[in-house]
Amino acid sequence: MGQKQWYLEYRIHKNRPGLLGDIASMLGMLEVNILTINGVEGDTRGLLLESDDDEKIEQIGKMLAKVDSVTVTALRSPRLVDLLAVRHGRYIERDSDDLKTFRFSRDELGLLVDFLGEVLKKDGHQVIGLKGMPRVGKTESIIAGSVCAMKRWTFVSSTLLRQTIRTQLSEEENNPQHVFIIDGIISTMRSNERHNQLIKQIMEMPATKVIEHPDVFIEQTEYSYDDFDIIIELRNNPEEQIVNDTFNTIYPDDL
Repeated sequence: MGQKQWYLEYRIHKNRPGLLGDIASMLGMLEVNILTINGVEGDTRGLLLESDDDEKIEQIGKMLAKVDSVTVTALRSPRLVDLLAVRHGRYIERDSDDLKTFRFSRDELGLLVDFLGEVLKKDGHQVIGLKGMPRVGKTESIIAGSVCAMKRWTFVSSTLLRQTIRTQLSEEENNPQHVFIIDGIISTMRSNERHNQLIKQIMEMPATKVIEHPDVFIEQTEYSYDDFDIIIELRNNPEEQIVNDTFNTIYPDDL
């Protein structure tokens, strides 16, 4: 059996001196390697482990269950959110009722870019929605995430520098390795028939599409919420409301 990675997370109830050393020693005696360790939001610790024996990992869980000062909250093959939690020392906020929705604040742009970078590395068809008020950093995060994923990006519609409404792709851009960036407001409220046809063509491509303002895009097109694999919400602060009604003043008719 080859080496496998595992994510161990535990919450500390009584943080006595030497606790982490004792746990590390136990892992060492079982010949389980610690690849990364970090605090994850307060009294929670996350460890990325490596072992070639599943039974040893199961044994670790049983042993830690008998330790009164900690409670194991996760022992599993690492998910993307686990890897990022260990890397950044904080968990990505995820909607408990809608697991495809992830929430970030502007002070978490580094975490968001890292998250997007990992997601954009995937090949094939995927649709990502990015919600947020204007000038919160949506487009910049997509570009930075594309750079992290080492993928080129193509603006299909945008207002980043000037209003962009594309009606065709170049031969170089017609590539499933590109990340296609679509502004859901511009593409539905400032478009024409040729642009609409291009949107349909891109949505059928085995490539990644990132759609800003997905709510507006869903309201104005035949696409639905089910067509999205991930929804990301980006706010200036956790209390900010994302209100679509204000977009008409940000995107005036004579833009």
